[in-house]
Amino acid sequence: MAVHDADDDPFEAQRATVDDSIRRLFREYGLDNTVEYAVGILASLVARLLDLIPPLMLGLAIDSIFLQEQAFSLRFVPDAWLPSTQEGQFALTVGIIAGSFLLGAVFHWLRNWGWNASAQNITHEIRVDSYSQMQRLGMEFFSDKQTGELMSILSNDVNQLERFLNDGLNSASRLIVMVIAIAAILFTLNPQLALVALVPVPLIAAFTYAFITIIRPKYKKMRATVGSLNSRLENNLGGIQVIKSSNTERYEDDRVDDASMEYYDANWDAIWTRIKFFPTLQAISGVGFVLTFLVGGYWIFAGAPGPLTGTLSVGDFVVFITLTQQLIWPMAQFGQIINMYQRADASSARIFGLMDEPGVLAEDADTDLVVEDGRVEYDGVTFGYDEDPIVENIDFTVEPGETAALVGPTGAGKSTVLKLLLRMYDVDSGAIRIDGQDVRNVSLRSLRQSIGYVSQDTFLFYGTVRENIAYGTFTADDEAVVEAAKAAEAHDFISDLPNGYDTMVGERGVKLSGGQRQRVSIARAILKDPEILVLDEATSDVDTETEMLIQRSLDDLTENRTTFAIAHRLSTIKDAEGIVVLEDGRIVERGEHDELLENGGLYAHLWGVQAGEIDELPEEFIERAAKRQARTEAGDD
Repeated sequence: MAVHDADDDPFEAQRATVDDSIRRLFREYGLDNTVEYAVGILASLVARLLDLIPPLMLGLAIDSIFLQEQAFSLRFVPDAWLPSTQEGQFALTVGIIAGSFLLGAVFHWLRNWGWNASAQNITHEIRVDSYSQMQRLGMEFFSDKQTGELMSILSNDVNQLERFLNDGLNSASRLIVMVIAIAAILFTLNPQLALVALVPVPLIAAFTYAFITIIRPKYKKMRATVGSLNSRLENNLGGIQVIKSSNTERYEDDRVDDASMEYYDANWDAIWTRIKFFPTLQAISGVGFVLTFLVGGYWIFAGAPGPLTGTLSVGDFVVFITLTQQLIWPMAQFGQIINMYQRADASSARIFGLMDEPGVLAEDADTDLVVEDGRVEYDGVTFGYDEDPIVENIDFTVEPGETAALVGPTGAGKSTVLKLLLRMYDVDSGAIRIDGQDVRNVSLRSLRQSIGYVSQDTFLFYGTVRENIAYGTFTADDEAVVEAAKAAEAHDFISDLPNGYDTMVGERGVKLSGGQRQRVSIARAILKDPEILVLDEATSDVDTETEMLIQRSLDDLTENRTTFAIAHRLSTIKDAEGIVVLEDGRIVERGEHDELLENGGLYAHLWGVQAGEIDELPEEFIERAAKRQARTEAGDD
């Protein structure tokens, strides 16, 4: 499977529909975290203001206590409340500085709590909502998306938001408070020197705008390549047995190397832009400090330089130097904030693009399916992913308690027909009805609760055997689980496992054989006790003897229960009340086993293949089989 080209973002269509993703983020998720945000913002404001008190008190102490060039006074504090002695003034100064540090520590803690709490709350809600939305998408959405790409959204993109919501907004609040507060203090002390100290601000603004313009498409490219890399790694880890058995480790090494190099190139391109931008930004920020020191220092020992007028005290000069130094780092961080914002903007666009995906199956949650008899009717059903239909004009009825078998060559559309019953997809035209109720007009929960589905692609979740049998029927007791396992001919092998029903099956059930996994899956369906049963190659991974035992149990299970069965081994469905034969998405025959054999059509030829009567098959059938084998099918079997 090819890795996506670096410019090929599989979520481009979804992402392109999202406007103002960051604003939407705060509108939809920020309001529920108003308290945390308020604490973070207010604590940031107070903490940053407290950080400015020590340099101000230092400047006052130099001019009023050490050099005694001016009277000791504090703004907004009556002089009568202040000590008159030098020792008392010094003690008060030390106390104010110490108090500002202690209070600052408290408010810095509150600041961190507010920003972290809001960031964690929002990202948790977004991750859960994104996953919930993804679960409700139709299966056609997943047909051109890889697991690694989806994981990239749920993991990497959400983490990017967390960094911005915590570190980015935290730094932004600090920058705003520091710039405004320091600028106000500097202009209060000496407006002329303040203008000199703030010379870099417009330069930083222009330089940052240029950075945003350049970096935005680079992040878009990087987000696409990291999803492709995750998909390649996920595919290879899932297919490790095939890789080993095919001796293709070096080939896969090269493919992972290619995918990683695409991400490396895209990531390094963005990094190279950043590492050129940030030092330059810091150098520009440092210009303010150098100019302040140069002009202010000259002012102290030689008087006001050039067009500047008035005097500058040593204490005010120290305050200017200290605050300008404090201003440089937040201003240099401005680029980092923009960098995090751009990453978060790209990630949130992908997240909301997924949330806005129109492929969600519509359902009326207020109407539940009521199965009284179990009569299922396919009425002119047509479905396809694109313009070409996979199944077309499917029309048949299964009476209550009957078993309908779907037969046909690979790619005929058998599995698709049954997935439409479960509303894995919605029909393009026609209707599927259960006891007269259109499956599109009932809730998905009630529909799928009424249908037991055993797929040929058996999937077990990481956990115990017991948990996998009871999956979906979580209230079942141990006795019911064991009875279901016995009915599926699974109890004996489960009892022989190291921990019996409490044995861990491993990821995807890797510790069990294919036949064992299939029997656990059948036990899961038996425990559910549904009104309608769907068996999609339910015994494809078991040997003939086990198949015989399972078939005996399935005969008991399907008695008086409407059942659909797909089987390439035609011997397992020859007793079905109705057999529907599909070819190229259309029904070409229907009837009972003996009747279809007498007709000498496709079913009879397929039966002949399994009976080993190859030489007796018509040449036309063999040619059509060869063409079907060579053609790449777009849909499911």
